[in-house]
Amino acid sequence: MKLLRTIDELRDALSQVRLAGRRVALVPTMGALHEGHLSLVDAARASLDAKPAGGVLVVSVFVNPAQFGPGEDLANYPRQLQADCDLCETRGVDIVWAPSAQEMYPAEESLTSVSVAQLGEGLCGLARPGHFDAVCTVVAKLLNIAQPDEAYFGEKDYQQAAVLRQMAADLNFPVEMRTCPTVRERDGLAMSSRNAYLSAEHRSQAPALGESLQLARELIAKSHPPAEDIVRAMSKHLAARAPAGQVEYIQIVDPQTLKAVQQTDKPVRILLAVRFDGARLIDNAAG
Repeated sequence: MKLLRTIDELRDALSQVRLAGRRVALVPTMGALHEGHLSLVDAARASLDAKPAGGVLVVSVFVNPAQFGPGEDLANYPRQLQADCDLCETRGVDIVWAPSAQEMYPAEESLTSVSVAQLGEGLCGLARPGHFDAVCTVVAKLLNIAQPDEAYFGEKDYQQAAVLRQMAADLNFPVEMRTCPTVRERDGLAMSSRNAYLSAEHRSQAPALGESLQLARELIAKSHPPAEDIVRAMSKHLAARAPAGQVEYIQIVDPQTLKAVQQTDKPVRILLAVRFDGARLIDNAAG
């Protein structure tokens, strides 16, 4: 496995891959890898290995400063590149690409950004203005630099995945944008690098997010109640099981447009965000 640091190094390495007629898969991450990330790696590796000529799997590790707002956790975000490389090597990754912020943003001020209207404006976009513009911009840069045939993202970040799929389609990136299911701890908490910020008390309450989503799924399957009734039931469950958590939002939306819906007799997506002190947790489920 190779550890590369610059754009030129990555482009040179991948140009040889394409000349040989092999595919490239990219798994973009901010490091601090866990089994959720590794499930994306495994899916990418399996896809490449199923092709006659095989292919090269690239995992990018870049903590993107542009997507952290004022007062967010950029300085404290976990950075463990050697451990990430060790994990990647055990899962068949060919290249870990870990550029510096200076490599990705050489100018003092970047004058170009990528924005997707509507999909990024509600839900997490309300609490984190500019966040999805920064995510779209860095992923557009990653796709342009690596030019992968396939790119993999986690369903836990459902809104982000929807925004990025739309961006890739609108800008005609020749890449298959693939989304993989959320990976959970044994108690149902969605895996996230930010789970490390939870105190023991808050960690014991955090599984209530997954429980509330399961409650919503059961209510929908039983009687398709109005969305407001489901939100009320979820809020009540979270208040009882996670009293330290501050609910930022609970919304029932159309899976494609991410617009709020009132009725649940058609497929919906249930999304929520809850804060425990410095840890902001998000989760979602199909309903």
